[in-house]
Amino acid sequence: MKYPGILSEPEAGQIDDYNEKRVQPRFALMLRSAKLVGPSGEFLCIVRDVSESGAKLKTFHPVINDEPLALEIATGERFGIEKVWERDGEAGVRFLDSVDIMRFIAEAGPFPKRPVRIRVNHDVTLAFAGTTAPATVCDLSRQGARIETPQHLAIGQTIRISGDHLPEFEATVCWRKHPAYGLVFRQLMSMDELAQRVYRMQLQGPAAA
Repeated sequence: MKYPGILSEPEAGQIDDYNEKRVQPRFALMLRSAKLVGPSGEFLCIVRDVSESGAKLKTFHPVINDEPLALEIATGERFGIEKVWERDGEAGVRFLDSVDIMRFIAEAGPFPKRPVRIRVNHDVTLAFAGTTAPATVCDLSRQGARIETPQHLAIGQTIRISGDHLPEFEATVCWRKHPAYGLVFRQLMSMDELAQRVYRMQLQGPAAA
């Protein structure tokens, strides 16, 4: 029996053998976080394994069928891809150009590796010292956010931030370059929570309960 590689969706009952018999050598990546980037925005995913032809991703919601679509790793390096299959929270993607697998695995790139930040454009409200002010979240991670606001904030200032798709978070201002500010959250979001909230922000769907 012939079993599929990353680019072919495994049939029911073939999953165990699929993990052992491969068309091309694959490299496990220890569940490295990455993001899918397209015209609809940026979306969180996890690279499970990779081969010269493509990669298998863990996804937290349906993959947006954008063209063009890219996979961006933690160093900021992007790889053009197309989706080949999707099922049960996983997706197989094909690289559009040749990829240096060792470089991909090492996450070598022109920029230092850092936690994945998702670019968004989401209006929020800041609350502090008995007053409120409008702001926009420009990027979001599990640990914090970059915002823009006409309100002047101080480094070390504690605020509360909330929006339609963001629960109320207590945060501390860690850097400023008015009107941009960096925030560190007092509580850490899970990968799944971050992915789901970003998905709703990008699609501007109904607010989370």
